[in-house]
Amino acid sequence: MAHKNQFQLLATRRFLPFFCTQSLGAFNDNVFKNALIVMIAFRLATSEANFLINLAAGLFILPFFLFSATAGQVADKLDKSTLIRRIKLAEIGIALLGISALYSGNNYLCLGVLFLLGVQSAFFGPVKYAILPQHLQKTELVGGNALVEMGTFVSILTGTIVGGLLAGFTGEGESGLLWISTVILVTAITGYLVSRAIPKAAPPAPDLKINYNPVTQTVRILKEAAKKPAVFYAIIGISWFWLLGAAYLTQIPSLTRNVLGGSESLVTLLLCCFTIGVAIGSLLCGRLSGGRVELGLVPIGAAGLTVVGILLATTTGSYQPPAEATIAAFWANDGALGILVNLTLIGIFGGFFIVPLYSMMQERSDPEIRARIIAVNNVFNALFMVVAAVLGIVFLNVLDATIPQFFLIIALMNAAVAIFVFNRVPEFAMRLLIWLLSHTMYRVKHQGLEKIPAEGAAIIACNHVSYVDALLLAGAIRRPIRFIMYKPIYEIPVLHFIFKTSRAIPICSRQRDPEGYARAFEEIEQGLKDGDLLCIFPEGQLTKDGELQPFKAGIEKILQRTPVPVIPMALRGLWGSFFSHKDGHAFSTLPKRFWSRVCVVADQPLEASAVKLDELQERVLGLRGEQR
Repeated sequence: MAHKNQFQLLATRRFLPFFCTQSLGAFNDNVFKNALIVMIAFRLATSEANFLINLAAGLFILPFFLFSATAGQVADKLDKSTLIRRIKLAEIGIALLGISALYSGNNYLCLGVLFLLGVQSAFFGPVKYAILPQHLQKTELVGGNALVEMGTFVSILTGTIVGGLLAGFTGEGESGLLWISTVILVTAITGYLVSRAIPKAAPPAPDLKINYNPVTQTVRILKEAAKKPAVFYAIIGISWFWLLGAAYLTQIPSLTRNVLGGSESLVTLLLCCFTIGVAIGSLLCGRLSGGRVELGLVPIGAAGLTVVGILLATTTGSYQPPAEATIAAFWANDGALGILVNLTLIGIFGGFFIVPLYSMMQERSDPEIRARIIAVNNVFNALFMVVAAVLGIVFLNVLDATIPQFFLIIALMNAAVAIFVFNRVPEFAMRLLIWLLSHTMYRVKHQGLEKIPAEGAAIIACNHVSYVDALLLAGAIRRPIRFIMYKPIYEIPVLHFIFKTSRAIPICSRQRDPEGYARAFEEIEQGLKDGDLLCIFPEGQLTKDGELQPFKAGIEKILQRTPVPVIPMALRGLWGSFFSHKDGHAFSTLPKRFWSRVCVVADQPLEASAVKLDELQERVLGLRGEQR
């Protein structure tokens, strides 16, 4: 259903007008920016042109440093649909000013308009991502982000190409400027008209007093983000992707001319490969996520970016340019296909990397400061893009590295950053293992999981068939689960890392470890008081014959100390798998089953006072049925 919902969103009023509005805005920004840069490059002397082009890039990014903090506060204070319409009205005014600047021929006036477009983008950025959680359900959030990323990158590419083509007509007289002016103004007006259909999005903090100091406000919200490591490191990961993307895209023109021996048309082809890759990766991510924020795809994206980045460095480093600078000559040359495929794959793995991070940042940020969190993210994105430019200057100009060598360095840096982030937030690795299990050895289906309370303390009571029961439950249930588990299973290598990450509570018999037994019950009681969702396997150990073993009295003791609802659940289809004790000890033979059908079933929660051990066991047995 996830991939169907992803495209069905385009037929809803709560998404389509916003999607079209943001896509038109990204297109218009890049039409004006690229048209201006191309005209400067071909009208002026090389030294002056290089200065103005670099100044243009800086002026477009500068507003994100100056105004993002204020923009985030405004987005939290005002109705987002109203704010979007005001921003789009401002775009019409900027478009008219831009047309006047183009006709005046004053490059510095044009740069001033480009700065205003940057201001508009800085104010639109927090609204763009903060409005999605208000209009989309949680199961639609990843799909919505995937479509937005796809639309953004396609619009950027299309605007860049259209701006460059229209700028080429300006040397033929006034008709070129007329075309540019018409496209910019019509797009701005269309964007405003479409934005009027965006539904209302009530402000989460209407009484907020705005702090106009960008430094103190950014630091303040950054401290709030740091309270949730997953949100903070999502910002770092997203910003790193923008650094990586800027590092690759900035070098494509020089790579084309100096390494591949190609022309401007080859630049466009390479840009298309990267952009189409991001669009494909974003849409695939939405499909593979299964309607949830699937963090397991982030390590896959990171690994792909490193491996394919190394391959791109290798293929471009060994490439021998043809005698003719044409697309046909490039295509016929050895290594050309590898370069195009690698650039496309970088985009695809980039989509895997960035879509879940954006979704996690939105989902886990407190609603009342969500737009301000996104504003801080935009500041970091801009900062990392500046760092990308500095890295390019240092390695290519100061250290005299070649572009393929620079690509290799960036790919290796990506591996280091990924390892750092995943070490700080081990949840990524845990989710990767869960995702791999549920997409290789098992085909997991769910039944009745909507009966699990969305919040508040509760205990899941489930049968215990294999060593991966906890992983499959954690992968199926949207809420974070803390597992109460037999200590020897908790201490199994590799699984121990995952269980510790998810704050599992190890327990063993009172006779074996009296202090550990008491400590476990104290931790269970505190977790329930904190509103956690806990899971216990009342059998106390894995079944050795596939049948449900007698439930132990531990769950009754827990409920006596802290009465909370109990949710009966059952796992079907795991008996006989590599991780179960059928035909001997688990792990004793090579896996024989792949893509096995497994079902996770939940029943209505029981009040603590209604829980009787024998009746609970019968309830779980009934859920499991004959499918062991």
